[in-house]
Amino acid sequence: MDKLVSDLRPLDILAEAVPPDGSASGISVTRVQGALGLQLSAAAPHAISFPASRIFVRCDLFPEEFSIVVTLKPPILPPKKNEYLFSVVAEGPDALLLGLRYSPARLHFLFLREDAAGAWQTRVSFRSPALMDSQWHTLVLAVSEDSFSLTMDCGVPVDITADVPFPATLSMQGARFFIGSRRRTKGLFTGLVRQLVLLPGSDAAAQLCPCRNADIVLSIPPVLQGLTGRPADNEVLTYPYETNMKVTLGPQPPCTKVEDAQFWFDAGRKGLYLCVGSEWVSVLAAKEKLDYVEEYQSLHTNSETLGLEVFVIPEAGLFMATAHRKTTSAIYKWVDRKFITYQDFPTQQAQSWRHFTIGRKVFLAVANFDPNEKGQEFSVIYKWSQRKQRFTPYQRVPTHSARDWEAFEVAGEHFLAVANHREGDNHNINSVIYKWNPTTRLFEPNQTIATCGAYDWEFFTVGPYSFLVVANAFNGTSTKVQSHLYVWLLGSFQLFQSFLTCGAADWEVFRIGDRVFLAVANSHSYDVEMQVQNDSYVINSVIYELNVSAQMFVKFQEITTCSALDWEFFSVGEDYFLVVANSFDGNTFLVNSIIYRWQGYEGFVAVHSLPTFGCRDWEAFRTAAGSYLVYSSAKEPLSRVLRLRTG
Repeated sequence: MDKLVSDLRPLDILAEAVPPDGSASGISVTRVQGALGLQLSAAAPHAISFPASRIFVRCDLFPEEFSIVVTLKPPILPPKKNEYLFSVVAEGPDALLLGLRYSPARLHFLFLREDAAGAWQTRVSFRSPALMDSQWHTLVLAVSEDSFSLTMDCGVPVDITADVPFPATLSMQGARFFIGSRRRTKGLFTGLVRQLVLLPGSDAAAQLCPCRNADIVLSIPPVLQGLTGRPADNEVLTYPYETNMKVTLGPQPPCTKVEDAQFWFDAGRKGLYLCVGSEWVSVLAAKEKLDYVEEYQSLHTNSETLGLEVFVIPEAGLFMATAHRKTTSAIYKWVDRKFITYQDFPTQQAQSWRHFTIGRKVFLAVANFDPNEKGQEFSVIYKWSQRKQRFTPYQRVPTHSARDWEAFEVAGEHFLAVANHREGDNHNINSVIYKWNPTTRLFEPNQTIATCGAYDWEFFTVGPYSFLVVANAFNGTSTKVQSHLYVWLLGSFQLFQSFLTCGAADWEVFRIGDRVFLAVANSHSYDVEMQVQNDSYVINSVIYELNVSAQMFVKFQEITTCSALDWEFFSVGEDYFLVVANSFDGNTFLVNSIIYRWQGYEGFVAVHSLPTFGCRDWEAFRTAAGSYLVYSSAKEPLSRVLRLRTG
């Protein structure tokens, strides 16, 4: 049966409804941007319809697996308005069996699901803001049981797993197809449609891609097959019939020898690119804007993940190291636009990783919190083997419940600072700064700094000055302790400034123009002499700004957070953002982490609220395919990669 279904021909729904000469009342053929399309809105709903029995001849059941291919130029709709691309309606009770509906920035697939409890309408919605650009687009909707996938213009598919699967036995007996409507005058499609095809049994995207937006064709009605004609004289934009230069529109196409010296115009971002070799080179700068955030990949790990480190090794690729609570941590590699498992490491409740280089040597240091089975406490530095294409153990470093490593360079010399959290029950211990010895090729102790439950180190420079700030979290009796900023003077770090923090878990330094900021993530307000309150986790984290005249950091903004454990700064185009890892509100670990956007005089303003569970760490990264965020959970063995959709 599967073989029969997969071999079925494409069913041209549009051609079934429209006469070959396009003579149906109210239907007009219009050429826009060089492509012919049908304008249906002037026709009565019944005029563009046909009985389902015309295409379902041998079996009246709708395919269980299928693709719907539609090429359209959507209209610009006001909010809350919906228009139907097509529908399948039962003749008697006027029940909607199946339909594809368009609303501003969304595409909805509807179907009727029946079981012993009754029948109900199910809707699967895809967010598609790119449809609002007044351009031709080809959409491929692939359906298989509870899996729904939408591919637009041969781009990256958007996959949804629905709670309700598509029915295996949806009867078309007595049903009728309506094109551009739902059998009623309300909801008539006012845009242009060029292609509407049902392909049983397979994902049509594999057959169609890659191709240009209006040229992605399985089948079009005869009345639209005159594409080679010249455009109308009154068209403002001349289509390239009179030139050899080819400009591709839509999402980023491949850049190969075939496309060499051709242009690609990204209408959404208003960017013009030229294919040179295998890369698209910007000719006209595009201004990116963060539109929304979508889930891209669920990364199942062998245990809860306490820290992430994303890094690039030249000629090897993009990697992400994950610090797991259990005895094995891992590295993942970015392959085919997703992370896959690459290498495992024995660790002892690893807290974080730090990637760094010394010359051409590539290192990765892990901070181990627990001792090994022999009671030995140490963290490990690994070195990348170019021959093995793997990290191999390089140096063991004695540590005490290590939380974090920070790697940096001062005056041409390389250093590693470890945040020692506690030794036994004593949180007031020394953290250590190690210095690279080029003779022994090992890290050796260089300076100790007294810390209180140290959680994080952050290094940065301002002009000729080098700074190192520590996040102190607990002194044995209280989380309200001083975290300290040190400056490099005369060969060592000297105290420069102190900040009162509450269970400080992270510092993030960032720059906006000439301004320098420091953000601290405060996790918990606790004192042994006071009774613990649930709201002690919902406290303010603070952003400081460097005041050059006063030669100190001053408070710039306070932001209410829920046991914040990390800040991550990133930019999209000309906009700047901070995302916070909110982990616990005193009652639940299921709390939203927030993206804040820089708005000048207003400071950082919340713009996106992201559902997270025990969020521990955020990392931002960029590939040729786009920009991403990834977060780890300290409460479940699952990390999530989110894609930043830009417009």
